[in-house]
Amino acid sequence: MDSTALQSTEELIKMLQKFGARFLIDIFFMFILIRFVYYRYYKRSDLFFTFFIFNIVIFLISFLLNKVELSMGAAFGLFAVFSMLRYRTEDISIKDMSYLFLVIAIGLVAAVTKIKDTSDVYEYLFLGLINTIIILSAYLFESSLLFKKENVQLIIYEKIELIKANATSELILDLKERTGLNIHRISISKIDFLKDSAQIKVYYYDAD
Repeated sequence: MDSTALQSTEELIKMLQKFGARFLIDIFFMFILIRFVYYRYYKRSDLFFTFFIFNIVIFLISFLLNKVELSMGAAFGLFAVFSMLRYRTEDISIKDMSYLFLVIAIGLVAAVTKIKDTSDVYEYLFLGLINTIIILSAYLFESSLLFKKENVQLIIYEKIELIKANATSELILDLKERTGLNIHRISISKIDFLKDSAQIKVYYYDAD
């Protein structure tokens, strides 16, 4: 084997090693984000496939683009396109879109992050630090450590006589007794006098 072929083989092995290490870091932090943050608070597994496929595809394309000239601009353009995607067959909530944004970000960061004049070990440590910050931020804002987490739910309410400005406290008390939720405020979305009912949004905090 001549020197050119040997050098090419060594470069290929080095690239595969870097690819493997970055891919493992990407999947590791993806698993932590989706399994221990997203699933913990939303108990949904139907979007696992979507999250992981988006992440892996973004990682693979960005890693390949990172090997050609002007790849950073192309990678961020790709990142912007994917972050704006919406499925027409199923509505995706704002929270789900936020997590989709995060999994795309983790894949992109894992693929293109570089630190000049440093070894691969320091690059991987820096990459781990960035992903840790992303996951900790998501966890802190999902939890009630920084502030109380407010939830909202739409209710069809039939006691139309309580839908009055001077009966708000009675209305909230009745809703608390019926739902068992720690309701602290409400907003009336729609009133149907023909059916003697109203659509009410109730806002409540998670139980301590």
